[in-house]
Amino acid sequence: MLEVLRNAWKVTDLRKKILFTLLIIVIYRIGGAIPVPFLDQAALASWFQDTSTSGNFFNYLNILSGGNFSKATLLALSISPYINAQIIIQLLTYAIPPLERLSKEGEEGRKKINKITRYTSFGIAIFQAWAYYLTLKNSADALVYTTGWKKLFAEIIIIACFTAGASLIIWLGDEINEKGIGNGISMILFAGIVARGPAAVGTLIELFRTGELRYMILVPIVIVIFIAMIAFIIFMDNAERRIPIQYAKRVVGRKMYGGQSSFIPIKVAMSGVLPIIFAMSFMSLPSTLELFIARPTDPTGFWQNFYVKMLDWFSYDSMVYAVIYFLLIIGFNYFYVSMQYNPVEIANNLRQNNGGIPGIRPGKPTTTFIKRVLSKITLVGAVFLGIIAIFPIFFAKFSGVGSIAMGGTSILIVVSVALETVRTLESQMMMRHHKGFLE
Repeated sequence: MLEVLRNAWKVTDLRKKILFTLLIIVIYRIGGAIPVPFLDQAALASWFQDTSTSGNFFNYLNILSGGNFSKATLLALSISPYINAQIIIQLLTYAIPPLERLSKEGEEGRKKINKITRYTSFGIAIFQAWAYYLTLKNSADALVYTTGWKKLFAEIIIIACFTAGASLIIWLGDEINEKGIGNGISMILFAGIVARGPAAVGTLIELFRTGELRYMILVPIVIVIFIAMIAFIIFMDNAERRIPIQYAKRVVGRKMYGGQSSFIPIKVAMSGVLPIIFAMSFMSLPSTLELFIARPTDPTGFWQNFYVKMLDWFSYDSMVYAVIYFLLIIGFNYFYVSMQYNPVEIANNLRQNNGGIPGIRPGKPTTTFIKRVLSKITLVGAVFLGIIAIFPIFFAKFSGVGSIAMGGTSILIVVSVALETVRTLESQMMMRHHKGFLE
């Protein structure tokens, strides 16, 4: 990876793109330090410190924003509106025929879908900004003005600032795509998560310096496991199943075409981190509900007891939470892969191009074979994502130290974006240094 970066830095064009990407990241970090007016930062910090947000939707947003959400800065909503919009439009593409036709129209169709996604993300940003404002008003009591016309003016300004920050992040991501090294939204997400790294390292150092025996043992174990998780993620990210393809020979005029051998690559972790995000959003709903409907101190009646039990089951350190979380990741992974791969369409394309899988007849047998391979690969990828997601829960449960539990999802996002960036740089260098006719 370091060698790729060093070689890319030697190319003038790529060096400019890297510097421009770093400039955008700096702007993003500056925007994350700008406070939103009419909010009491001290009350907000106290509320986030006192409220157990380890398993609710706010903690998920705080991870995506690199800690900006807990500080209620200009970029508090981060890329969550855009991610939600992408997920919604992607699902609707397979349900609404006009969107499906746009997705098959090439570059122009993708541009129109991206435009629809931006409008959708703007609407989601307004809704999330309003919901966050209500939370700050009702739960955190962090508003400076609470009565009169000043309250209405403050509400408009706060919601407008959060919405403008979400729109700014989308624009910054587009600038990285056009003038930077690409993967704009992923780079923004990467920068936000990495920004929390120094604080986590400082926490480990402070725990190690306390002199307690359990911390002096656990901190080195955390470091070793952290490195092992990175190696495991890199191995699984590069793993793929290759289905061999053989193209039949055919004579056109005096020339013979075909006869080549190729393969269809199927990545083990083809769905990336999206199944984890789906499952995390679903699992965080009950604990988020507790912020609006307080837990009864002395529950009486069926519904109050059921509500308390549900909150206990969906608590982040609960084994029930871990099991349901793991099963949801597997289910969402199968759902996402089923949308991305259509075995019938793949089999038809192979038959139309005089290609086939050795030992498998064209048509339905090919479709059945591809479905069977996809099912096995999807299960392996889903189990991999599930292990990465629930490992911090078990580590915190059995070690008894939740403050140094690793965020598997954060590590997965950081490593995946880093690998994708290296691949992008390698492909761009290959285009600039391919062998020509004169070499």
